[in-house]
Amino acid sequence: MDHGTIRRLSDEATAVLLDKDGTASSNRGGWMMIATILIEAWDLYAISFVLIFIKAEYDPSAVELGLATAAVQGGALVGALLGGYVADRLGRKRVFILTMVLFIVLAVAQGFSQNIVDLIIIRFLIGIPLGSDISNGYAYIMESMPKGKREIMGSRWQFMFGLGEVFSILVITVMYVTGMDHEILWRVALALGAIPALVLLLARLNLPETPLSLLQRGQFVKAKAASQKLFDDPLDMLPDEDVTMEKPKVGDFLRVIFADPVKKRATIFGWISNACQGAEFTAFGFYLPVILVSAGVGVTGSVGNTNITGTNLVTAGIYVLATISGFVAPLMLPRIGHRGVAMWGFGLAFLGLVIGAYALGADIKWLIVIGACILMWGHYWDASNGMTIVSMVAPPRFKATASGFAYTFVKAASFFGAFIFPVMTDAWGKVWATLAVAVLSGIGFLSAKFILPEMYGYVEQEEARVARAVARHDA
Repeated sequence: MDHGTIRRLSDEATAVLLDKDGTASSNRGGWMMIATILIEAWDLYAISFVLIFIKAEYDPSAVELGLATAAVQGGALVGALLGGYVADRLGRKRVFILTMVLFIVLAVAQGFSQNIVDLIIIRFLIGIPLGSDISNGYAYIMESMPKGKREIMGSRWQFMFGLGEVFSILVITVMYVTGMDHEILWRVALALGAIPALVLLLARLNLPETPLSLLQRGQFVKAKAASQKLFDDPLDMLPDEDVTMEKPKVGDFLRVIFADPVKKRATIFGWISNACQGAEFTAFGFYLPVILVSAGVGVTGSVGNTNITGTNLVTAGIYVLATISGFVAPLMLPRIGHRGVAMWGFGLAFLGLVIGAYALGADIKWLIVIGACILMWGHYWDASNGMTIVSMVAPPRFKATASGFAYTFVKAASFFGAFIFPVMTDAWGKVWATLAVAVLSGIGFLSAKFILPEMYGYVEQEEARVARAVARHDA
């Protein structure tokens, strides 16, 4: 077959797949991908609750301690760029199995680090499979789930983050209360992430490759089988033979996205949103336990001058509220759309940070907690849909590339926030450092209001466009 015929058949099959209602298997695949967030949340934020023990054992400099917390974000930045490109070339299943295997090995390895440099290096390496898996997972969700459910599942990532964070807080607090030696506690806490990763790896082994990914690589035989399993449709329009497809180029991704005004505006918003919410959280939210301790928020279990147990319980309560917010955000999409969720999210985050800054300056402990609660509720809304929107508008052959590229904005901003916020706090004080973070939330609000077109239901709109294009070609 000539290239034009191959592309026509591929586009026709794509239109059919976008119109599918799905099966139990397709829904299961979406949950398996979004569950990755639980593992990332554990590894990213468990360290924030054991930093005090790492500091006591290794006595790192301020720069070394900042790198130990931010290294995983830097690794995820690399992984997001590489993982999306590789997944579009080699397929989703190969990448998500490889990433879980690497994470399991590296999660255990960080528990055996011998010095702060070892820990920094291992945490950088562990970020690579995490970043790869997120970008690959979003592509899998958009390609395997039924219409009407793709963007809902994609917007659940903050709910899963909240669950992972609450779980890590409670487990670490229980280990602390039992009197576990602190030098063992932090190592076990970081290594424990390997257990849910192993469970997820075993659960993923039987998941099929996505038919859209196989289509874009010319593997029509496997695409027909995968479509039968996921959507009960054998794609009869495709021949029972594999074909040679032209490989997509990374440069084509940006050209295609920027050629369409809606895709362009939605993607630019996604990049801005990802950067703002990434820095917004890792600057203030990531260091929330440290902020609460320094402000004296916490009432029990003191060790020296640090109320570990009390602070952890207060933090857990804040994250429980945040988890509820993450659950509610996707439910609000049919009511207020993606623009509404983003605007309310960034607006509340801005308000929470301003209240927090005032409360820190006035030393009003209960108001610090109120500000943190408002921030977290807003953050778990504003961070819910940036990745979803970017992945949703990308053409099938570029979905993993688009997801990976968008995720680099999260991770670059997260690395910057985690590394710079302590420096800003030392130089400017907690109040002005917190207000500086609030500026980012304000930028996110303005980008949602003036850049983002309403995207709720876009998948169905895109489906209709593809169907019309195929009809015109047949005519």
